[in-house]
Amino acid sequence: MKRKLAMLGAVLPTILLADILTKRWALEALSALPGWSIPDFLGGYVPLTLAFNTGMAFGISIGNDPRWFFIPVASLALGLMVVLMVKARGDDYARTISLSLVIAGALGNLIDRVRWDRGVVDFIGPIDLGFMNWPIFNVADMAISCGAVLLAISFWMEERSLKRAEVKAAGAPEVGASS
Repeated sequence: MKRKLAMLGAVLPTILLADILTKRWALEALSALPGWSIPDFLGGYVPLTLAFNTGMAFGISIGNDPRWFFIPVASLALGLMVVLMVKARGDDYARTISLSLVIAGALGNLIDRVRWDRGVVDFIGPIDLGFMNWPIFNVADMAISCGAVLLAISFWMEERSLKRAEVKAAGAPEVGASS
């Protein structure tokens, strides 16, 4: 449990502080600019544009004031992440890091939803991928996305390990084992 708490103790404040400080910077710096944007940042590949997301991921809307939906849903999701963290093995670093990232990102966006009705502060993007524009996002969104991918990998690795153990216990040769 000490390892998990140490990981959470390192990741959570780092991501949360980075999210809060970059959102504060975006609110102050970008709101003073015409169009609330720096279109040529990083050569125009990653523009900075201040936006307020009152909806779900990618700006999907679910009504006039969805914050009263998202606050309890985010709180429940955070509770689930904490339960997963407690149940994770102490040596499962991928799971511990992924859950720490998701928890930190969820808290970062939850803070915005609780503090005002304007929505979550987003400011990175939109990024032209050639075939579509990637929606505007923030540091918390990056932590959630990276954490979710790492969490899926962790679950996949655990499932593979369990299947190998079942095969070994049954005495059958492992799939893909050479003769």
